[in-house]
Parts: sequence; structure tokens; C-alpha cells
Amino acid sequence: MPKIIVLDPLSQDGLNLLQSAGNLEVEVRTGLKGEELRKALNDFDGAICRSGVQITAAALEGNHRLRAIARAGVGVDNIDVEAATRQGIVVMNTPGGNTVSTAEQTICLMLALSRNVHPAYQSLIEGRWDRKKFTGTQLAGKTLGIIGLGRIGQAVASRARGLEMRIVGYDPFVTAPRAKELGVELVDSIDDMLPVVDYLTVHTPLTDQTKNLIGSDRIARLKKGARLINCARGGIYDEAALVEGLKSGQIGGVALDVYPEEPCTSNPLFGMPNVLCTPHLGASTEEAQSNVALEAAELLIDFFTTGAIKQSVNMSPLDPKTLAELRGYLNVAYRLGLLLAQVDHAPPHTCRLNYKGEVAKKDTRLLSAAFAAGLLEHALEGGVNIVNAEVLLRERGIELVEQRNTDIGDFTSLVTAEVISEKRTSIAAGTLFGNHMPRLVQKGNCRLESYLDGVLMIFYHRDAPGVIGKVGSIFGKYRVNIAQMAVGRASNQPGGEAVGVLALDSQPPAEALAEVLSIPDIARASVVKLPKAGELPAWLGG
Repeated sequence: MPKIIVLDPLSQDGLNLLQSAGNLEVEVRTGLKGEELRKALNDFDGAICRSGVQITAAALEGNHRLRAIARAGVGVDNIDVEAATRQGIVVMNTPGGNTVSTAEQTICLMLALSRNVHPAYQSLIEGRWDRKKFTGTQLAGKTLGIIGLGRIGQAVASRARGLEMRIVGYDPFVTAPRAKELGVELVDSIDDMLPVVDYLTVHTPLTDQTKNLIGSDRIARLKKGARLINCARGGIYDEAALVEGLKSGQIGGVALDVYPEEPCTSNPLFGMPNVLCTPHLGASTEEAQSNVALEAAELLIDFFTTGAIKQSVNMSPLDPKTLAELRGYLNVAYRLGLLLAQVDHAPPHTCRLNYKGEVAKKDTRLLSAAFAAGLLEHALEGGVNIVNAEVLLRERGIELVEQRNTDIGDFTSLVTAEVISEKRTSIAAGTLFGNHMPRLVQKGNCRLESYLDGVLMIFYHRDAPGVIGKVGSIFGKYRVNIAQMAVGRASNQPGGEAVGVLALDSQPPAEALAEVLSIPDIARASVVKLPKAGELPAWLGG
């Protein structure tokens, strides 16, 4: 009989479900860490946790028994997923259980901040009756800016509409029709919303792209007196910039439920006027804890009863034979998604995948899901893979369309991806050289042959003498080595539209990119970060 260890306090509903399954032995052992945790994990087949325990590589070292970990919640920051994957341990999460509670916490903080609830109560505790001192503002008629319109962002929008607020939103993967359904006015960029919002809330994962997303530059663009709320992940707001914005009066208030390092008991914002902070209570409701506990329990029961892997953040649902057969082109499709997510930014309404040649005879549904996983990887939290990517795409109102043609063209197999928005259609095509070498063979209307890994700079330019040399000189000046260069043009005639792709040995500084963009013949340029050659996501067997 499989043994399950519960490592964090869990709702009794979840414990009851585990114990009533009849085929599992359950033991609750909370507060474990270090060597004690490592030894305990060696005695169990499955584990269930929340965010308290730290399941590190050291905690998993030498473990030959543990087969599955279920996280009762969305974030898996406290689990070393890479170490678990190396040891064949499935990691699953429960992304939907705390949506309503986190959205309500956002609205709660917004209301409490606006009506000075905490300082007003504190004045009563201190024996004062200062009604005039705590005059607040109403939410009705105010403008709320939402960055990130996933499950929680959409739930916040729904509740804010009930408060008669005007809502503007930014999400690169939400279509205009879907935004209209939500009652949200979409903007093209974060900077477009800042001058008009009275309240700003963020609902994105914490990634390299979103760390310090709102810093001093963007705070300066805010409408004076705007109030900022964060119930997503600590670090999306630059806390030092928040302090300065409060001191200068540029920011009217700050409410935080999350912090870069947790537990957090000391912070420059604590105690400042017009600040309200709570200790990560977004999912701390009886209902949310029950929901995620039940969902996590069901994941483990299904896994140990039928072998089903659901909501895994690190394992492919493919059988080994299918995975081996498709891995190369799954990797091509995944990398095309990653690439198109980082260039030509505009919210798409349709993704069209065209499969030509031998690849069109394969299971293209899985290839399309791999593309969607790459497209959404840095936009969502909680693990995007070929199991959930297509659902998450459609949830945002984005249509996924496939076209297949088994005729052989210039390549034995070719995958062409189009991301279509109201403003433009972004195109990239890839193929496989040999068995394991993805290559980019088209960008826009231009054909070329480039690596599809590492750091790339893609620049769109007029096909004129000297452009390539100027770009090379700029990177030489900043000591950025160019490993490979590919140039393609839309026609055989010089002087027209052209695309250049540089494979770089390191990330170029912002100053280098600015100098490239200052070249008159260059229309636009983007730096794209892709996995290294041979590096695969965990769900693809990496």
C-alpha cells in the first residue's frame, strides 16, 4: 500500500479524502527540515505540501522511493522541480483552488486602503476619535489598472465591475473580444495605462521579465496619488521605489500581501503612512484551503490508483515511444512559441500552425500544444506544459488553428507559426536538422537559416550596404561576441525589407540595443532568450 506524507498543515477535508481512499496509508508530519526531512521522504511514496516546507535538492538526495509530490496551491517555488525531475518524481499543483480568495483579498486591500481602515481602528485603540483625519475615497467611478488577466486578474475585474469601477487591463495574451466580455479596456502597453489609473494591481508570475516591473521610471508615469496593490508575487514592485514614491507623494498608497523574501517581518514599508500590509493571506480562507487540499488529494489518489498524471509541472503525459518519435519537432514548436512571445508584442486573437511534409503525418495536436506552451511559458504561473497549454490559450480567447499539407517542399518537414493580432501577423518557421538541431528558417517574409537557441537578437532593416557592419561594430564595442549571423530578405532585389538574426554569446546591455535602434535603416529590434542547444523543458524529458 503506497504511503503518503503530509508535510504542511492541510485542510481536514483533504486529509479525510486521502484517508477514505482505502488504498493509501497517510501520515501527517509537519515542520520537517534538513536531514530530518530527507530521511522522512525516503520512507514515503508520495508527499503533499503547501508553501511552508522546503523540498530542496538536498532533501531529495538519494531518494529512490518517492514518486509524486502534490502542491496544494499554485506556486512550486518551495520545491526543487529540476531535482525532482532528475529523480523521476512527478510534481503536480492545483492552480485553480485559490482564485476567488486571492481576488477577494485584492479587493479587500483596495477598499481598506481607500477608507483608511487600519489607521482609523488604531486611533480608536489609542483612545482617539478622529473622523475628519480619516476621510477616504470611494471606488465607484475610479479607474483600476490590472496587469495580468489570467484566472485571478479576471476574477478581480469581475468584482471591480460590481463596484462600478472603470477597468483598464494589459495582458499580451488576452484578445479584444475576450476583454470586452470581461468589461476591460485593453491597452497596448503597461505605460499606456499608468497616467490614467487611480489603482493598480498586478497578477503575473515573478519572472526575469516581471521582476521590478513597476520601478521608479514607471512610478513617475503614474497618475499622481495612485494606489498600488500586490497580492501576486513579491518583487513585481520595486519596494525601494515604492518607498520613494510614497515619500514624494507621487503614490497615494500601497497595499502588499506578498514580499520578495518570506516570511517577512521587517520591511521599510512597514509603519509608513498610507501603507497596509498583510502576511500573504491571499489563499488563507477556509474555502481556498479546502479546495486546494481536496484537489491535491485527488491528484495523489488518481496517481497511485490508476497512474494518471494530471496538472504536472514537470512530466510529459506522452508514452516513451511517442515522446522519442516526436521530441525533435516538439522542441521546434516549443522554441517557435518562445520566440514569437518575445517579439512583435501585441495581444493575439489567433495562432495558426501550418505543418508541411513528413511532420504533417504526425500527431500535430501535440505539436500545437508544445507551441502554445512556449508562447505562454513566461506569461503564466504554476507550470505551463503540453497538458494544459491549449486550454490556457483558449481561456484567454485565443483560437488555435492547424493546417496540414503532406507535400514535401524545400524541407522534408516544416513548421510555420503565425501569431495574429489586430495590428499585425508575426510569422516564424522552423525545421529540424538531423535529429536534434532546431533551426529557424523564416522570420516574417524573409527566409534565412539561424540557430534557434541561446540569446538571439532579431532586427528588421532596409537591405542596404553597411547596416550589418554597424551592428557588428556596436556589439564589438560592448564586448558581446557574435557566434553566428543569418540575414534574409523578402525578395531577391536589394534595398527592400530584410531580417537579421544574431546568435550572441551573452545578453547585450540595454545601451547596445539602444545604439542598434538608432541606426536609421533599422526599423525595430528584439533580444530573445531561448534555451541552450540540447536543453529541453522538464515536460519534454529535459
